[in-house]
Amino acid sequence: MPSPAGISGFDASSRALETVLASLEDSKAENIVPIDIQGKSSLGDHMVIASGRSHRHVAAVADHLLKALKDAGLGNARVEGLPGADWVLIDSGDVIVHVFRPEVRDFYNLEKMWQAPDLEEETLH
Repeated sequence: MPSPAGISGFDASSRALETVLASLEDSKAENIVPIDIQGKSSLGDHMVIASGRSHRHVAAVADHLLKALKDAGLGNARVEGLPGADWVLIDSGDVIVHVFRPEVRDFYNLEKMWQAPDLEEETLH
């Protein structure tokens, strides 16, 4: 049984991230990249980017994830792009998940944008 939030650091955000990663692994998503966006964006705490092999696989990965989030008691996530299944966005509140077909993922290259160094940490001369 999980510890209550705050006792072991096992909070809702961590639970949501663990649920997302387990679901993506279970549905054979490829190239799963979790990105910590705490302090970088007010959109959420984590972003996860993954690929599906085809339109059908992207849709199946997204459907599986939506069910996993609901079954874990994390509510109903907002979903965009499911009918076309080129790029499906799932917003669970704490975790934002992008599931792409590989060609679409390469085109948008979200990892590069979100993993860029923070300008505040860089010294500008």
